[in-house]
Amino acid sequence: MSARVSTQLGSSTFSLETGSLARQADGSVIVQQGDTVVLVTAVCSATALEKTDIVPLTCDYREKTYAAGKIPGGFFKREGRPTEKEILTARLIDRPIRPLFVKGFLHELQVMASVLSSDGAYDPDVLAVVGASCALRLSSIIFDDALGVVRVGRLGNQWVVNPTYQQLNESPLDLVVAGTKHGITMIEAGLREVPEQQLVEAIGFGYEQLKTLIAMQEELVARAGKPKASSLKVYRPSEDLVNEVRQQALSVLEKINQPKTKAEREREIAELVGHLQKQLAPGASNGSVSPQDVQKAFEIVDHQEARRQILQRQVRMDGRAYTQLRPIRCQTGVLPRTHGSGLFTRGETQSLAVTTLGTSEDEQLIEALEGESYKRFMLHYNFPPFSVNEVRPLRGPGRREIGHGALAERALAPMIPSKTEFPYTIRVVSDILESNGSSSMATVCSGSLALMDAGVPVKEAVSGVAMGLVKEADLVAILTDISGLEDHVGDMDFKVAGTQKGLTALQVDVKLPQGLSVELIAKILSQSHPARLSVLEAMNSVLKNPRVQISPYAPRITTIKINPEKIRDVIGPGGRQIRKIIEETGATIDIEDDGSVSVASTDAQRSEKALQIIRMLTEDIEVGKTYQAKVKRIVNFGAFCEILPGKEGLVHISEMADQYVNKVDDIVKLGDEFPVKVIEIDEQGRINLSKKRAQSSSAS
Repeated sequence: MSARVSTQLGSSTFSLETGSLARQADGSVIVQQGDTVVLVTAVCSATALEKTDIVPLTCDYREKTYAAGKIPGGFFKREGRPTEKEILTARLIDRPIRPLFVKGFLHELQVMASVLSSDGAYDPDVLAVVGASCALRLSSIIFDDALGVVRVGRLGNQWVVNPTYQQLNESPLDLVVAGTKHGITMIEAGLREVPEQQLVEAIGFGYEQLKTLIAMQEELVARAGKPKASSLKVYRPSEDLVNEVRQQALSVLEKINQPKTKAEREREIAELVGHLQKQLAPGASNGSVSPQDVQKAFEIVDHQEARRQILQRQVRMDGRAYTQLRPIRCQTGVLPRTHGSGLFTRGETQSLAVTTLGTSEDEQLIEALEGESYKRFMLHYNFPPFSVNEVRPLRGPGRREIGHGALAERALAPMIPSKTEFPYTIRVVSDILESNGSSSMATVCSGSLALMDAGVPVKEAVSGVAMGLVKEADLVAILTDISGLEDHVGDMDFKVAGTQKGLTALQVDVKLPQGLSVELIAKILSQSHPARLSVLEAMNSVLKNPRVQISPYAPRITTIKINPEKIRDVIGPGGRQIRKIIEETGATIDIEDDGSVSVASTDAQRSEKALQIIRMLTEDIEVGKTYQAKVKRIVNFGAFCEILPGKEGLVHISEMADQYVNKVDDIVKLGDEFPVKVIEIDEQGRINLSKKRAQSSSAS
C-alpha cells in the first residue's frame, strides 16, 4: 500500500513515502527534503542465529554519484569501497537505533540507506537516520519506538532546523540530535567554542523539532505498516540459571570488584567463569545448560552487581568518587625526528600523537556529492590489538577507528590556524598504546599537545573527558572520566571536548531506551566542565603555548605575492620553467590563482634560491635601473643580453663604450657578464640597454 506524509521543516518540505520502491524489503521508505532523496530499507533474516549477546545489526549507507549528476573517477567508473563520510553516516544510523532493539535478538538485521538524489543543499545523513527508524517501524520487525533526528544550526540569534550546507558554514555549531518520544538517545556535535548553556538550548530546540518527525512516522505506520512478527526469537538465559550463578558467584565477585588493574580483574573473572562452567555445565552435550549459557548468565549478574555497587554503595569500581579524574601524565617531544609529538596517559588509557607538517601538495582531495574540496587538517586514529592485550590480524581501519578519529579531528579543527596564518598541511596520528576507557578523548589531549609541540599556532589548547551514567528509577549516578568497565555496565557514553572558552565537540550515545531529558544533559555538562579544565591545567603544566620554532626536520614554507598576470612567467611553456626551478633547488613550489606563491624546503638556502629566481622572473624591468647582464647573442649592431630569466635587451654598439667601437667582438664575447643600465623601453616593449652608462654610474 502506497502512502505519503509531509510537513514543513525549516525552509523546505520534509516528506516520507512508502509502497512505491523496494517493496520486497521488510520495510522501505523514501525520505525527501528539498531535492535530496534517500531510499532506506530494513530486512530481517527469518532464520535465527546461534545464541549471541549482541544485536546482529548491520547498517550501510551509500551515496550514488549519479545523485549529483556525476560519474565516478578511477578506472572502473563505478562506486568502490565506502568513503569516510559513508562510514561515519552508517555509524550515525547504527548508534541511536541499536539500543532500541531487545537484548538477545537472534535474527540478522540489515538497514541500507542509498542517496538517490542530491541537491547540494541538504546533507542526506539525518534523512537516512529518520528513514532507518521509519523503515523498521513499517516492517514486521519488532521495533517499538520511532526515532526522530534533526540537525541544528544557528544564524544570528535564531536556531535553524536542518540547515543547508551554506547555512552551516555561517553557524557556530553543527549539532545532530536523535531521540524518541521518551527522551534523547544520541547527540553528535561540532562546535566553535560554544558555551555549555547555549549548547543545552540548541539540544532542547532540536528535541522539540524531532517530535514532529516521530509523529509523521506514526501516521505513516498507521496507514501502511505491517503487523509485527511473533516468530522472531530472543535469547536470554533462564532466571533459575541467573539466580544459581548469582548464589555461587556473589561472594567471590564482591572481592573481585575491589579496586585493581584491568588485567587483574579480567584474569580473576576468567577464573571464576571457568569454575562456574565446570559446576553448572559439566555435560554441555546433553543440551540442558551450555557453557555459553553460564557465561551469559554471569555477565548479567556481573552487570547488575557493578551497577548496584555504584548506585547503592556509591563506590566506583576503582574506588574513585563520582567526580574524580584518574591520574594524568603528559609529555611532549617524546620522539626525536618527528615534527611534533605528545604522550597523554590517563589511568590505563594512553595515546601517543604525532604531528607531521606538509605542503599544499599533501592536502587531501575530498570528492563528495556537494562538490570537491581540499582538506589540510587530518587526524587518524589507530587502535592496535596490544592496547587491550589481544591477538588479532592487522587490517585497514575499522568503523570504530574512523569514528573515533573523526570525533577527535572535529574537536581540534576549530583551533587550527588558517592557511594564510600557517600555510602547512597538518596530519596528526594517534596510536593508542593502552586502552581502558575514553581513548578518543585521550587522542584529543595528546593531539593538542602534539600540535603545539610541532609549533602549530593553535588558538587554544583542547582537552576532552568522557562522562558516564548509571540510572535506575530515581537513583542516578553521573560519573566523570569513565573507565572501560563503567562504559560497559553504564547507560551512557558522553564525550565532551573543548577549550577554556567553550566546547568544540560533543558525542553522546545512550543505552537507555527511554533516553535522557534535556535537564539531565545540562547537569552532565555542568559536571564535565571542571573536569575538562583540570585536564587542561595538567596539559598546560607541560606545554602552555605552541613552540615558537617548528622542527628542523619540517619543511620551511615561505609565501610571497606576485602579480597574477606573471604566473605564466613562473610556470613557463608546458611547465618547463617551474620544473627547471624545482630541479635546480629541490624546493616544492605551489602557486595559487591569486598570485600567492609558496616555496617549501627543509634547506633554507635552497628555499631562498628558488624565491630569488621567482622574484627575478616576475620582476618588472625599470628604466634607469642597473642589472647584471649576460651576453646571449651577438649581431653586427650590438649584443642581446639576458638581464632577468627569460627577459633580454639590446646593448647597441654605440652604448658599448665611451670610445668609438668598430666591432662588437672587440668589446664583449658570447657568455660575458657585466652590469648594464636600462635606458629605454619602447612602445613595442623592446628593452634598450647601455654598458657604458652603467660603468659611468658605478664610477661616480
